[in-house]
Amino acid sequence: MLSHDVYFTLHDASDAAVDALVAACHKYLKEHPGVVFFAAGKLAAELNRPVNDQAFQVALHVVFEDKAAHDAYQVVPEHLTFIAENKENWKQVRVFDSYC
Repeated sequence: MLSHDVYFTLHDASDAAVDALVAACHKYLKEHPGVVFFAAGKLAAELNRPVNDQAFQVALHVVFEDKAAHDAYQVVPEHLTFIAENKENWKQVRVFDSYC
């Protein structure tokens, strides 16, 4: 399996903007062939130990059955629409891909 974790830091980090990005993740990125796990949500700000990275507002977690499913997901119209509709508010996007 391949874990695709994406952390979004937003220019507009208001509650409304954060909620809108989480909703867009669910709308465009949840239902794709080869996805075995999907989650998207807000930073758990109350977990603020020294080891916690809090330099983001929205986290996306998608686990694919294999690299081929991940690669196909990258170019589907829904993924490209998600990027086009939301990238203007992205201050930073960090992607962590790992095999699990």
